[in-house]
Amino acid sequence: MQTLRSNIVLFLSFLLLATNFSYAQEEGIEFTMNLSKEKLGLNERLRVDFTMNKDGDNFNPPAFNGFKVVMGPSQSISSSWINGKRSFSKTYTYILVPTARGNFNIEQATIEIDGQTYKTTPKSVEVTAAVDKPSDQKTVDDVADESLHLVAEVSKGNPYLNEAVTVVYKLYVSPNISVTNYRPLDNPTYNNFWSQDIPVTKHTAQNGTFEGKPYRFVVLKRVVLYPQKSGKLDIEPLSLEIFVDVPTNRRDFFGGRIYTQTSKTVSAGKRTLNVKALPEAGKPSNFSGAVGDFDFSVTTTKTQLNASESLQAKVEVTGKGNLKLFQLPEPELPSALEVYDPEHDEAIQTYSTGMEGKVSDNYTIVPAFRGKYPIPSISFSYFNPDKGTYETLTSNEINIEVMEGPTGSTNAAAPSANQQLVVPAGDQFHFIKLDANLSSMNQSCFLGSRSFYLLVFLPLLLIPIAIFSFKKREAIASDVVGNRIKQANKLARKYLSTAKKELGNKEAFYVALEKGLHNYLKAKLHIVTSEFSKEKITEILKEKQVDANDIQSFIALLTSCEMARYSPFSNVQMQKDYESASDVISKLDKQL
Repeated sequence: MQTLRSNIVLFLSFLLLATNFSYAQEEGIEFTMNLSKEKLGLNERLRVDFTMNKDGDNFNPPAFNGFKVVMGPSQSISSSWINGKRSFSKTYTYILVPTARGNFNIEQATIEIDGQTYKTTPKSVEVTAAVDKPSDQKTVDDVADESLHLVAEVSKGNPYLNEAVTVVYKLYVSPNISVTNYRPLDNPTYNNFWSQDIPVTKHTAQNGTFEGKPYRFVVLKRVVLYPQKSGKLDIEPLSLEIFVDVPTNRRDFFGGRIYTQTSKTVSAGKRTLNVKALPEAGKPSNFSGAVGDFDFSVTTTKTQLNASESLQAKVEVTGKGNLKLFQLPEPELPSALEVYDPEHDEAIQTYSTGMEGKVSDNYTIVPAFRGKYPIPSISFSYFNPDKGTYETLTSNEINIEVMEGPTGSTNAAAPSANQQLVVPAGDQFHFIKLDANLSSMNQSCFLGSRSFYLLVFLPLLLIPIAIFSFKKREAIASDVVGNRIKQANKLARKYLSTAKKELGNKEAFYVALEKGLHNYLKAKLHIVTSEFSKEKITEILKEKQVDANDIQSFIALLTSCEMARYSPFSNVQMQKDYESASDVISKLDKQL
């Protein structure tokens, strides 16, 4: 009976242990605190490690009453796969020195993992009087922790919206150790910022100081940020795994110091910017978000030309600021001028201080009628963060004079406000004849005559003719694509004519020849200037089933126009290219 009772007790104990083990396996999450020693002298150091087997958030260390933190927290992460199972460990390490003798408690630390809060078990430490030979010599990890510091230097902590902020990541290394390699563990994503990395081509060590001590530092990363919203914005930390060689107290056979390699995880820490919103007071109505210091201009390639010729109008902003993050103002052009969609051009360099360069919109303008056309001045507004004020720049008015061409009814210039109608004081009615020379009318009856019926029925006959003519004109006017094709044909003939006149003048000839070829393609293939690449032209012509030799000849002409900018071309070659252009256009025209 006694034996049976003992067996039952053993079985229940085993069952309880198995249940606890199964519960621990299901729980699976561990968060522990480890001390390097539980008794130390007043002149010794204490190492405290908080280790978890799953990554968490909101780590909260204890107060460390009775101790002073001389280093930490430093992070170390290890992850591996063994037999298909992942092993993970993350440790926060602190190095403490006691401030007084006595018994002290290292209280609980907390962390959140998967929405649950985990706590460590408190541990007690006894601090005695100073000892003659401290037993807590610095370990390799201690030396590495104290000798490595990753710092994120921010140019401005309180910038304006869309003002450039430069972040420079520097790794400070003590002369006592040497870095062999590093790899990034977590790169910032820079949410709510427009970002541009500035490549660091050479990692050159420089002398500096960190917390008053001599260090060497290396610039690892540069990035320019433009905040896209106001308020407090966080810059996520950059984390690196650094591989270092740390000297030990051991020496080799020849007396040289023996080094030990270790790896440490360093983080630059999270930085917060307080981004100021742009002031509402004094904000211009045409402000489009430009922030920086800029110049503004509106220019044209010519101010006098003939109808069906073209000119280029350029709206350009140059300077330093967020050049890629705003829109250029649009010019207000007279309706009598045909304007093509602008071609946007950028020449921007991003330096450590921000973007610099220029942006422009290029408009192609083709007048159809003779006359004078004013291009009114336009304004560009931007915010200058150095002055803290808005500034507005205004372009000059440009007058375009079309010398030759058809006269349109819309070209009649309206009298200006300060013009007055002048009435002559003399015989302004002298052209009216006062002496009537009357003759007697024919007394034959008009009613029922041939003229009478002609006048009665002629308007009825003209009505269908008028309706047909009106619909024809309306169809022609609504055919925008057809009208542009006709205009492009005129331009192609014009540029080929100009090229013929410029034979002997290399640069002007090939510019005119290239424009003529391009405008011919506009007319026949209905493509815009932005699509003018050799590959695109070849692809479209093949789709149109154009002869391969003609395609090759056309591409060769474009190549000659490009090469002429950099190579000497003879008059014979120019004459040959002109004749070839006429021949190719004729052949393409038959096939298209």
